[in-house]
Amino acid sequence: MHSFFKNQYLEYLTKTHPLVIWGLYVPIISFMLYYTNAVMQIEVINVMLTFLSGIFFWTLFEYCIHRFAFHFVAESDRATKFVYIIHGNHHEYPRDKERLFMPPVPSLILSSAIFSLMYFAAYLLGAKGYVFAFFPGFILGYLVYGTMHYAIHAWNPPFKWMKPLWRNHHLHHYKNDHMGFGVSSTLWDHVFGTMFDLSKEKEDKTKVQELMFSKNRSRQEA
Repeated sequence: MHSFFKNQYLEYLTKTHPLVIWGLYVPIISFMLYYTNAVMQIEVINVMLTFLSGIFFWTLFEYCIHRFAFHFVAESDRATKFVYIIHGNHHEYPRDKERLFMPPVPSLILSSAIFSLMYFAAYLLGAKGYVFAFFPGFILGYLVYGTMHYAIHAWNPPFKWMKPLWRNHHLHHYKNDHMGFGVSSTLWDHVFGTMFDLSKEKEDKTKVQELMFSKNRSRQEA
């Protein structure tokens, strides 16, 4: 499999497994929700509504960052390399299952920065207590996104109603990477007109298989 750095320790920091990220964030999510209710004295119903709004906000954030950051057309070599590291490599090596989640160290740095921005905004609005419920919803949205992304590259859709989500992402890879930006949801692709017309797109099963990783294929590419 491909590598980013010659230094083995730096290279190790670019890889992770989904269970590592879930194990990292589930305790944080649980503590923040408890803190919101027990310490900030916000009622359970308001905690849950704020938590759900955080999940919903993630879907929009996911769409925007995928469309405008991950597929940013860079002009300098340094920016081009950066875009390649954060996402371009996934398009070149879609079966690299160790890089479907952001690794723990950069993930914690970025999530801390996002939480700080959310806290500052909530403070200005006089609702700083609610950020401890909103942020966990946002992070759970990220965990679902990463897991769905892993599943889309690993297995066939488990339910028929999920097939459009699978096909939308597959077509994003092999047909047109300027469309199909939703991974955990196709909602915003529909809203902003970037959803593939699946009724007119014939599935290329060969190219789909090239996007999927399996145990046998992983051993061959290791």
